[in-house]
Order: sequence, then structure tokens, then C-alpha cells
Amino acid sequence: AILGPPEVNITSCPNCINITIKLPASHFRKNGKLQSLIDIYEELYYDITLKSLDGEHKRPRQETTEEVFSTVIEELYPSRNYCVSVAVTASLNKNFIPSPWKCVTADSEARQGYHEVAVAGAVCVSLVIAAVLKCVHAAGFIRHKISLPHTLV
Repeated sequence: AILGPPEVNITSCPNCINITIKLPASHFRKNGKLQSLIDIYEELYYDITLKSLDGEHKRPRQETTEEVFSTVIEELYPSRNYCVSVAVTASLNKNFIPSPWKCVTADSEARQGYHEVAVAGAVCVSLVIAAVLKCVHAAGFIRHKISLPHTLV
């Protein structure tokens, strides 16, 4: 039997990427029930290959006993594109098909959310100033002074 390819989704986080992996389905049945790869092998290994401008880097092999799981690759360069491919193997089965490459750009910490906060802050300050001026005007502290020519006075 060939294992794979697993289902892989990646999202960016500040200076990192979050990888969600769903194990490939098995086609083995026991008592009419479809068995998961965990039911069959109990423990599986996954290898993540990370591709960037620097080339390809194979991450250390990890093990899993879950059908769906996540892992985070940290200390990445911000605003740089990274691609990942995941291969799943078992101790008794080395035949696998790796996942297709999935790519994402790692976020920079400074960029995330600050722009929205700055815009919201500016809008709030403008509204507060407008409200204060309206109240002061309504209370009569500010009067429109129109200077009329002497002949009309």
C-alpha cells in the first residue's frame, strides 16, 4: 500500500507559518468499517520539506498518533515566500506520495494589525474633536461674529 498524499493547509503568522496536516485516507476495512491509518499503524511519521529562496530544507522527522494535527515552523524571515510539502510514512511502510507544494508568505510582526489600529484611532480622535466642538458651540461658548459695516449698524 502507498501512503499519501496527505492533505496540507498552511497559513502565515508573524515570522512563522502554521501547517495543518490531515493524514491520507486508508482503503482497509475491518468488520465493514473503514480503518484510519492510525488504526492500522498506531504511529505514523511525517517529514516536512520547506522550500524558500535559500533552497530546500528537510525538517527533522516527527511522529503523530492523530488524524489531523498542526505544527508551526518559527524563526522565519518576514515577508518571504515559503513552500511546504509533507510526506507520511510508517515504520512498516516506506512507500509514500508527498503532498503537492503549498506556498504562503510569512507575515512580519510590525505589519499585522497596526494599520487597522492606526486608521481606527484617527477616526475616533476626529469624532471626539467634532463632538466636543459641537457641544461647546451648542453651549454658546463659540458665537459666530459677523462684523457688519458701520452704515448698517
